[in-house]
Amino acid sequence: MTLCRFKNLKFLGPNKYSEVPDGGWGWVVAVAFFLVEIFTYGTIKIFGIFLLDLKTEFKESNSRISWVVSIAVFVMTFNGPLASVMTNRFGYQFVVMIGGLLICCGTIATSFASSINQIYITYGFVAGLGYCLTYLPTVTILSKYFNRRRSLVVAVASIGESLSLFALAPAYSAVRDKIGWRHTMTLIGALQSIVIVCGALLRPVLIVPRESDSTDADKSSPKELEALQECGHVEGSDQESCLRKENEMIDSYGTTGVSDLKCLKDEKSPEENALLQKGGVKETERTPTVTSQENDNEKQGIKDCSKLLDFSILRECSFILYSLFGLFATLGFFAPPLYVIELSVSHGVERDRAAFMLSIIAVAEILGRFFIGWILSHRLFSGRKLLVLLVCVIIMTLDLVGFTLVKEFYGLAVCCALYGFFMGTISCTHIPLLAEDDVVGIERMTSAGGVYVFIQSFAGLAGPPLGGVLVDITKNYGAAFYSCAIGMGLSALFLGLVRPAKKGMLCRRGCSKQSALDQQNKDSCEEQNGEQRQADAAAAH
Repeated sequence: MTLCRFKNLKFLGPNKYSEVPDGGWGWVVAVAFFLVEIFTYGTIKIFGIFLLDLKTEFKESNSRISWVVSIAVFVMTFNGPLASVMTNRFGYQFVVMIGGLLICCGTIATSFASSINQIYITYGFVAGLGYCLTYLPTVTILSKYFNRRRSLVVAVASIGESLSLFALAPAYSAVRDKIGWRHTMTLIGALQSIVIVCGALLRPVLIVPRESDSTDADKSSPKELEALQECGHVEGSDQESCLRKENEMIDSYGTTGVSDLKCLKDEKSPEENALLQKGGVKETERTPTVTSQENDNEKQGIKDCSKLLDFSILRECSFILYSLFGLFATLGFFAPPLYVIELSVSHGVERDRAAFMLSIIAVAEILGRFFIGWILSHRLFSGRKLLVLLVCVIIMTLDLVGFTLVKEFYGLAVCCALYGFFMGTISCTHIPLLAEDDVVGIERMTSAGGVYVFIQSFAGLAGPPLGGVLVDITKNYGAAFYSCAIGMGLSALFLGLVRPAKKGMLCRRGCSKQSALDQQNKDSCEEQNGEQRQADAAAAH
């Protein structure tokens, strides 16, 4: 059980609450996420300040230099499942601290690179992998600390990305002019070591039901007791079906199974074991299952101790449709930051004035994050969060079309303000909304987030080259905005189908088959329990 013990490596220990705290240590986690945003997505966005220096020193083309950012973003998103697996196995703190170390080392190593190919490795792959191991686990555990305030807290904490573009980009540019791009890159890498400290602050959440009186203790977690009691007397394939039922319950460490509670109790101190017993999970109720597993195979015990990645989400229509929404929405994100300046210049706007477009986008994005957080935290929209997101996506689609219709500075400025505003609303909510019951739910968010980001990665890698090809063919920068509008429109279509799919309106046959299978497993467990009770009674006589 060495791997299981290593998984429980904690630096500050878990936080124990009787319910989701909606605050408490969650505020510290929110600050940590704010800093992680600055040194992950925020740093990637400001990498463009070094493009001219890299082009001059290495005598490379713009396209070759721009691949550094593309590789970093692709590695960051493509390895989403890896981040989920590592988080489920080793915990949030360890994974984020390792990610922070990779970011720091990769960025500092970039300052010593002697060719653009070396930067592909140091910044694209090493730092990109570090970004992956820090961002996704941090936003996931922050979602677990909050329930009613989740949308507001995540939105406000995520402004670090926009703040980095608005404030730190000019600051780093001034430092670069003073000490050069290599020393500036070293400085950024040193500052990114703050992420390691942020990782140590990500204390896992342990939800322990309140202690009532001794007669009502078992009623505090009836769903857990039912699953554990059923599986305590079942053998063979029926036992596996019951274990699957256990694995659908919430585990506060980022995994998706009550079976982890068994591992936690085996590995924790007597005081923490007592808390788990008070929550209704008794030693006597789970001994048959654990003993059977240890006698059969130690590896099977390790497997039950941690469910690394819940691939069953790929059988859910709601998650597949939501992933398609994320895939096509990503295609609509890239055009304005890349091409809005050149589009403005092509319409006769002076280049100095056109440069203000990026500042407009950054300020509007901050406002959009505050706005969506406030809206989604309101009770009126508690059950309509997907609908609010759908409205934002539709307006974004219309705005992308508007970029191709306006021809003067103020019209383009309005389009940039709308783009930044709704970009902020979408970018800070599309991953946390995986925790909503209309998608997959908070208990399965860790695994779902990894798969979701992995699917997004292909659009992030293909989007900019696709827009560039269209611009080269048509000789019109508006073509890139049309392609983004089409992608965003398709994402709105798939997003609108998520909630009907969750209710079974689109996949009734699959849902009915799954329900029948669940009922069959339940009946089998009940039958086995009855036979066991009869055998026990006969043995007693």
